[in-house]
Amino acid sequence: MNSLLRTTALAATLTAATLTATAQARSAAHAPTPAGAPAVQLGNCAPGELCLWQKPGFKGKRYAHELAGTDLESCIPLPPGTDAQALANRTGRPVTTYQSAECGETGEFDTYPGGGSYVPQSPYRVRAFKVWES
Repeated sequence: MNSLLRTTALAATLTAATLTATAQARSAAHAPTPAGAPAVQLGNCAPGELCLWQKPGFKGKRYAHELAGTDLESCIPLPPGTDAQALANRTGRPVTTYQSAECGETGEFDTYPGGGSYVPQSPYRVRAFKVWES
């Protein structure tokens, strides 16, 4: 029973953190910027895609993954030697990103709800992800 309570508490914490990050990203995208400061724009990511960018602020090389070409609940590493620092989940399914290229849970990992989670700055370098059934 304690394991179930910990899992439920963790899921609630991750959901709250993701909602906060998504709200901050949307707020930052629409907030007035100081003179001369560049505006933060949400990354270009089509509905049904998971997009990852190599640099914070949705900049640098973008990797886009569609559900049609992604095995659900399988560890999907980014190409060798690469990582991502920003992401957008528009898949409609939860996605967990991992610091480890093997989806190891000994490193950092976070789960983002589908449908419109925008993360302009990941708290770690993302090297792999899993798309969950629901």
